[in-house]
Amino acid sequence: MKGRWWGLSLAAALLFWTSAHVGSPDTFFEGTAGPYRIRVIVRPPGIVPGQADITVRILAGTAVQSVLVLPLRGGRPTALEPPPDSARSVHGARDLYSAQLWLMEDGAYSIRVDVAGTAGRGTVIVPVNSIATRRLGFGTPLAIALLGLGAFLFAGAITIVGAAVRESVLTPGAEPDAARRRRSWWIRLTAVPVLALALLGGKKWWDAADAEHTASLYRPMQIHTTIDSGPARTLTLAITDSEWLGRLFTPLIPDHGKLMHLFLVRDDLQGFAHLHPVLIDSSTFRTSLPPLPPGRYRLYADVVHESGFTQTLLDSVTLAGTTDSWRPGDPDDSWWESRQPSAVGRQPTTPLNDGSTMTWVRDSGPLVAGRDLDLSFEVRTRDGKPVTLEPYMGMPSHAVITREDGAVFVHLHPAGTISMASQLAFALRQPGDTVRGVLGARITSAEQASAPQTSMVMEGNPGTVTLPYAFPKPGRYRIWVQVKVGGKVLTGVFDAEVGP
Repeated sequence: MKGRWWGLSLAAALLFWTSAHVGSPDTFFEGTAGPYRIRVIVRPPGIVPGQADITVRILAGTAVQSVLVLPLRGGRPTALEPPPDSARSVHGARDLYSAQLWLMEDGAYSIRVDVAGTAGRGTVIVPVNSIATRRLGFGTPLAIALLGLGAFLFAGAITIVGAAVRESVLTPGAEPDAARRRRSWWIRLTAVPVLALALLGGKKWWDAADAEHTASLYRPMQIHTTIDSGPARTLTLAITDSEWLGRLFTPLIPDHGKLMHLFLVRDDLQGFAHLHPVLIDSSTFRTSLPPLPPGRYRLYADVVHESGFTQTLLDSVTLAGTTDSWRPGDPDDSWWESRQPSAVGRQPTTPLNDGSTMTWVRDSGPLVAGRDLDLSFEVRTRDGKPVTLEPYMGMPSHAVITREDGAVFVHLHPAGTISMASQLAFALRQPGDTVRGVLGARITSAEQASAPQTSMVMEGNPGTVTLPYAFPKPGRYRIWVQVKVGGKVLTGVFDAEVGP
């Protein structure tokens, strides 16, 4: 059955924090720009138009001479393409560059990063959502200053009106008589309600503009989820959003070979599933549910549009009872259950289902919100040897991070938080792609083009995966890290305490 009020409250609570993920608006990319291995972090402004902060770190390669960044609406250059901005070298930080870019419209953007150095030139595209997610308020000092200035202007306007009535028609040097002074005061009293009405009209205009902006804040597409409580539990997810039904969104395209990545997280974090529902019709997805324990689950569904725009759709479901048999609808479907939380440790190790172990290799520093870091995990056999990892949906690993209260949810992999399908959409788009579905078909047939990226991230220490990320806010988090060994998906689970 559907979690009714809880689902509505979840959507309301996360409304202004939702973009491609939940409560984690920054975009992380790690990969190559020609001969240079780089990490790009895009911190969106949360308002449109607004300035996004871009940082580019050179991780490997020869000396770099320049880093140029350019935002492209929809990812395709035009005849009016502006010149790129030059990222500045950050003082005191080696191989780190920063820039600010204006994102002028809502929708899918790509940030083109051009790196030039002694090894030549390299270019990479980083997809970014440009959406309004917050409403800026007045700080107390600014509000007091504006109120004081407004009172001064109001008093000044009254004074000007009185002086005009009293002295404007007098000859130079003449003094106003008592009648003019009395008339001046009466006109001032009359002007007070007139100016007050003008202020009231201004406030109504301001409130209307504020309401219009609030209504324009990004909201993910609405969905409706039902559970078939038969012997083989089936989840059906229908996109009920009027804009989707009215074909105002572009079609969905596969990301890592799947049209939807569906995640179920139990309220107490003791149940987790990563599923890939099958499209039944233009708006309905369906999947069989694994034997998850009963309880209420948060539901997150990642989808990518042909435009390159990404969304995480939100809902909640309540599972009653369980099932003894499960036939996965997709070979990459997986689930995890535990009755005891993982311990928070300096180098926590969790056992995997095949008898191997996964260890979170952490540095000596504490976890701090907003600090970008490498989340590194080692997978070893029973006798301590590194495990040879197989590509899992085109990557050595996929991971999910959520805060215990559900205010943060992110799906990432060694290439970062970006959607590989969005990156392909921007790279493969052509000026003639005006027919719905044409680009999606090209992306589907060209997903093998991501093989070089896959082989790149599979290099390095055997059995080790590294995920670039920064925890967006303090709190207690749980991390599910998934790898594939021997054709089976294995899940390691870790807890993290993040300080301010």
